[in-house]
Amino acid sequence: MVKLAANLTMMFNEVDFLDRFEAAAQAGFKGVEYLFPYDFDKAALAEGLERHGLTQALHNLPAGDFAGGERGIAIFADRQGEFQEGVGRAIDYAKTLGCTQLNCLAGIAPEGADPEGLRRTFVDNLRFAAGALDAEGIALLIEPINTRDIPGFFLSTTAQALGIMDDVGAANLRLQYDVYHMQIMEGDLAPTVEAHLDRIAHIQIADTPGRHEPGTGEINYPFVFSHLDKIGYAGWIGCEYVPATTTTDGLGWAASYL
Repeated sequence: MVKLAANLTMMFNEVDFLDRFEAAAQAGFKGVEYLFPYDFDKAALAEGLERHGLTQALHNLPAGDFAGGERGIAIFADRQGEFQEGVGRAIDYAKTLGCTQLNCLAGIAPEGADPEGLRRTFVDNLRFAAGALDAEGIALLIEPINTRDIPGFFLSTTAQALGIMDDVGAANLRLQYDVYHMQIMEGDLAPTVEAHLDRIAHIQIADTPGRHEPGTGEINYPFVFSHLDKIGYAGWIGCEYVPATTTTDGLGWAASYL
């Protein structure tokens, strides 16, 4: 059964952020996700979830100066203290919000940096985060992201992510599989998800080109959803797309799932 979570960072931008919980619930969503909760009072977010009967499916660990172009700090050896503080802050929010999985953005590799050194730092940081989250019953996710939209992003393929997960060796470290990013980087969507289903905790979607809603691009989403049902994927599917017009006008594709 397809379980859709509205990404409130990208969807329902027609209203203020704290009003997007109500908008998502009125549209039929039972779950929500967003990039970061840290600019908002955690009690206000929790109240929005409870009032509208929504589940917090996912949010990210703090990722540095996101507004300034940073996309994670987990690969930087000189920022491990900041990373560890961010893990604590993320756990604090997640416990209040009832969120049982947190995503870690790797970061953009500096030009000329030693990739093996970045990888070692990433593995070390993931081990720390996985241990801290496991003590609270929270899963840690990592997400490969395409290097066309974010040039230099360190983690960019499924195979790379799985190799890092193997090296970390934490049972609660899982894969966040973003269909949009992986269509751009490697394609072969259905066989990849099926082959690694037991390691995938969360899926995100958008169509390409454009990163708009399903049905606006080249990905056959009716087939993708049918395939996920067939192979028994039971997690959330986060709608991390930019609506082509308004959010509500673009939800026709989701009518049979909401």
